[in-house]
Amino acid sequence: MMRLDKRLMPLSSPFNAEAAKEALLQGRELLHQRYCKDKNGAVLLRGHSQLVDKILQHVWREMAMPGSIVLLAVGGYGRRQLFPHSDVDLLVLVSAEGSDANVMDADIKARLECWVRLLWDIGLDVGHSIRTLAECTEEAAKDISVQTSLLEARQLAGYRQPFTEFSLAMRAMLEPRSFCTAKQLEQQQRHGRYQDAIYNLEPNIKESPGGLRDLHNILWVSRAAGLGNSWKDLARGGFITRREARLVQHNQTILQDLRIRLHYLAGRREDRLLFDYQNPLADALDISGKPPRRAGEMLMQRYYRAARTVTQINTILLLTLRAEIFPDTDALPVVINERFQKRGELLEIRDEDVFQKNPRAILESVLLLQMNPDVKARSAATLRAMWRAAPLINAGFRRDPRNRALFMEILRQPRGLTRELRLMNRYGILGRYIPAFGRIVGQMQHDLFHVYTVDEHILMVVRNLRRFNAPEFSYEYPLCSRLIGEFERPEVLYLAGLFHDIAKGRQGNHSMLGKTDARRFCQQHEMLKEDVEMVEWLVENHLVMSMTAQKKDISDMDVIADFARRIGNERRLAALYLLTVADIRGTSPKVWNTWKSKLLEDLFRATRRHLCGEPAHAEGTLRNRRNKVLELLQRDNISAHVYEQLYSALGPTYLLLHDPQEIAWHALHLGHQMKPPIPVVKARVAPTGTGIEVLVYAADQKDLFARICNFFDHIDFNIVQAKIHTTRHGYALDSFLVLDPFNVAQHHCDALSFIEHELIQQLDPVVPLEAPLQGRLSRHLKHFPITPEVDIEPDEKGMYHVLSIVAGDQPGLLSRIAQVLVRFGINVHSARINTMGERAEDTFLVTGNILNESRMLIQLETELIKTLQISCETVEAAEES
Repeated sequence: MMRLDKRLMPLSSPFNAEAAKEALLQGRELLHQRYCKDKNGAVLLRGHSQLVDKILQHVWREMAMPGSIVLLAVGGYGRRQLFPHSDVDLLVLVSAEGSDANVMDADIKARLECWVRLLWDIGLDVGHSIRTLAECTEEAAKDISVQTSLLEARQLAGYRQPFTEFSLAMRAMLEPRSFCTAKQLEQQQRHGRYQDAIYNLEPNIKESPGGLRDLHNILWVSRAAGLGNSWKDLARGGFITRREARLVQHNQTILQDLRIRLHYLAGRREDRLLFDYQNPLADALDISGKPPRRAGEMLMQRYYRAARTVTQINTILLLTLRAEIFPDTDALPVVINERFQKRGELLEIRDEDVFQKNPRAILESVLLLQMNPDVKARSAATLRAMWRAAPLINAGFRRDPRNRALFMEILRQPRGLTRELRLMNRYGILGRYIPAFGRIVGQMQHDLFHVYTVDEHILMVVRNLRRFNAPEFSYEYPLCSRLIGEFERPEVLYLAGLFHDIAKGRQGNHSMLGKTDARRFCQQHEMLKEDVEMVEWLVENHLVMSMTAQKKDISDMDVIADFARRIGNERRLAALYLLTVADIRGTSPKVWNTWKSKLLEDLFRATRRHLCGEPAHAEGTLRNRRNKVLELLQRDNISAHVYEQLYSALGPTYLLLHDPQEIAWHALHLGHQMKPPIPVVKARVAPTGTGIEVLVYAADQKDLFARICNFFDHIDFNIVQAKIHTTRHGYALDSFLVLDPFNVAQHHCDALSFIEHELIQQLDPVVPLEAPLQGRLSRHLKHFPITPEVDIEPDEKGMYHVLSIVAGDQPGLLSRIAQVLVRFGINVHSARINTMGERAEDTFLVTGNILNESRMLIQLETELIKTLQISCETVEAAEES
């Protein structure tokens, strides 16, 4: 028997693939058992690498590979950090005979192909490449990730001489300055993919900002520059203090441990700390919950602390290494004041104890970075000294009027605010200056649409507000950019962004509690009385505009009038619109869409017209709309008589609820057919580019709305708005706006034809109504289920009842709701469907005889809640996935 320590590989000769597979399984199981006992991640990673080394070497020998072909371990496996389910990255280095690696002896080529298949049969997930030395240098020169992977190559089999030549060639082509620059750019791009957010609710332990890759990056740059291969080397070289070396080693161990356990728990390569794994990982680590926080949240606090420290160290060390690699010996310090000087592009402190002696200089350094575009960052020594001095920001510091004035000046600067606020949060400065902010740092929120912690979301909202003000991004949201450009004292908006969710997690209404915090802060900082009132009003009302736009009928003039009364003036309207757009965009990259954008902009414009005193009486609106419709019809050579027939059948409500372009489109397709024998179904890409408009005109039937909902559920289109009218002669004119998640219809007319043809078939009353779609529950809902809410109230006019539903979004949800309404004889007149991540908030205007009968109303509500409940079968399906 051979060992890892001479016990692990019962491999016989001739070669036995099953024996190798068994040896791998036994070796991995033994390593797992040892890890569970001693919890030493570094030993596990080295041991796993050693186990795989021996199996690969044994297979290589048994296949009698010629010594001129060299087998190399690269990447994480090359540095002997092979995680339980990570890929085994290999490079087969072949001789330069022929033009390239594709031209080789047929026998060797066949043998290598057999070797790869055999490794997979044994159970090794290999990622391999076959290259000559020339091809290696060519690929490394083009791709920094390839160069980095080859930098850590080590030999497993083959002659020593080719590997020596390979190592010398890799070292010769390594230019420390270009390598350092490329790795820093690569890190910036990687962080950008995660929105530069450390506090993601489901972070990637390896790739996210503050993850293991940030630590690898430091050592790669250090190694390339010949400055050291380990944290001890960097400490000996004076690039990092011994305390920082111990700190980084400790947090690397935490991250490695989490990644190892995550691989074992998932049974596969999984580097994302998904909700599914957070509580089980906490249990495995003996982490208990502390109400109201669950065990999984306590685990994430441990992760966030480690990630923040890794980010702090990464920033300081990369600055230190860059200064060593790019020595600016000719740059003379330019004195800024008695505390700071500028050297090249860096801000330096003139005395290493300046922050200890004068903590106010911390805020001063922020302001100097903002005011001097030619100063790009703090030097490593400045950043390190600021980090050590952060605890000096205490109650006395916060009370000092000079510090308060400095903070307000920071908010008023036209550049650098987002970068500096994030840095202040990363180094614990922002949370110490605003203690209420400090309490929500790293606080998770399980509302199924936020993907960041509360503090990360808040800074994302401020970032979005600042982005509106940047000329280079004005094309993204032109209205927002114009409004904020005209907005006096925009620091009011930034403070509203900082405080809008600052009371999350406390007992009570977070908007009201946050309003109190905001008012106190603004008064302490001696803001104008009108600005204090604006900030606290924005914090209190920051949800009002999105709720109005997404839950109410904003084509109703009374809704606009009520909303306008609550807003009061145009400055408040602009401020609330800007904050609302920034807030929704800051929850998750997936929540914002063009439909929400259009709703908010329509509400903003309608409210502004009302506040400006434009005529809002129905007669004027009807007359204007009628004239516009007739103008559009005339342009298409359609008789005005068509419109008159439509208006006569549907009345003024129809004209008020649809814009003129939509009415003209309806008239075009209905023509004189006010009683068609078969349903009329027409679809088009919405003129705004937001989704697909669908017109359904058919003889009314009680399950018409349910059939339409069921059809769109089954083709995976999302209804976001429905307007339903009944003509005086018993026909229904239903118009829908649906979103196509794949944008197929935007580019293929066949998709629109498919909707028109297939939906007509589904509306045939002879065809049985299909059962609602049953699908798997999302993993988010599985771990954070939403208790369904159903509310039915008469509207203020007494014409309709408003049915409001809150539930976890599931396949077939709208169909199930519609079929319950059919059974109870409820007629739907309009629907507003709003999905925020995994949370559905739907509003319907309904009528029906039972709505005025208390007993039947209770039965309806009970049946709806029962329908919205997540079934055990659905949960089991989600678990199986």
